[in-house]
Amino acid sequence: MMNRIKPGKPWLDTEGKPIQAHGFSVFWNEAEKLWYWYGENKEKTVGGKKNTVWHWGVRLYTSPDLMNWTDRGLIIPPTPDDLSSPLHPTYCMDRPHILYCKKTRKYVAWLKIMGGEVSQFMSVLTADKFEGPYTFARRIYKPLDMDTGDFCLHADPDGKAYIWFERPHFQLICADLTDDYTGVTGKYSVHYDGLLPPLTREAPTYFERDGKRYLFTSGTSGYYPNPSKVCVFTDPHGEYRDLGDPFIGDKSNTSFSSQITSVIRVPGTGQYIACADRWMPQWYVKPMARQIIAGMERHFKDYKPDTSPRPVTPLPGTLQTHTENTAASRYVWLPMEWQGEKPVIRWVDEWRPQ
Repeated sequence: MMNRIKPGKPWLDTEGKPIQAHGFSVFWNEAEKLWYWYGENKEKTVGGKKNTVWHWGVRLYTSPDLMNWTDRGLIIPPTPDDLSSPLHPTYCMDRPHILYCKKTRKYVAWLKIMGGEVSQFMSVLTADKFEGPYTFARRIYKPLDMDTGDFCLHADPDGKAYIWFERPHFQLICADLTDDYTGVTGKYSVHYDGLLPPLTREAPTYFERDGKRYLFTSGTSGYYPNPSKVCVFTDPHGEYRDLGDPFIGDKSNTSFSSQITSVIRVPGTGQYIACADRWMPQWYVKPMARQIIAGMERHFKDYKPDTSPRPVTPLPGTLQTHTENTAASRYVWLPMEWQGEKPVIRWVDEWRPQ
């Protein structure tokens, strides 16, 4: 049994196996009195020139204490025998997010899919239970006829819901979801407009405190870590006020070599936890990260974003190779503090949730 969280260290489930739930979300299931942690299952992603497996479905873990996690299996399995499916493990399925729609009484899962260099879209699935089975509501979907990068979802208590997504690689879009959460209405706003990598904002992560809305975002430098930002706002389509880098004492300027993907608010305690992936721990070399970011600045110096509508591009129907060994990714969970309205994150080697 674990009695401490140790950021960046290997994290094993209750069976002693590495937790495989990356690009993840964590939330409290009040009915079961359990925490749910779900994300990309990378157990078959070994990396290398011959590796054709990006993911092996979406995996769920549950815990009563945020430290000891039980594997509940795949809630969205891959389809390894169908290269026409967005869920084939060779395609890049990233950052699953699930909302419960009170109106339809359905769980709605959105997945970011990249099938090669030109095919980039969302898949939307629904289920009667969180654990599934999930079926496609939209197999290949481009909200607002736009390419879609990293994203997050949120539903207000009154049922109004939103999606935030990076429009690669120059804008952050906020769009209203339809009443059933399976699409967008057409109402949207543009934020962080015109930034190019590595300054483009991706990996949006939404949370609330004291009636204010917040987004953590990262820069864009592939799997290499980079500086984070946090902004605050009241209207999702209004002004986003930048509060700067939330990481305090991070001399490497790499968000403690991590990328935030979920924020936990512990019920009844007032504690907030920033949860992040350390995607490639073998690359945890600070000078190398700086060189990569500098290289991206040079590469995108003359980049001109394409703002025209992006038609749906079919999946390539061929195996893709993936050299990254993301099965080795680790997790960096750290308690958040507050300086006025700004959330801040400091490094601790180990700690215990309240």
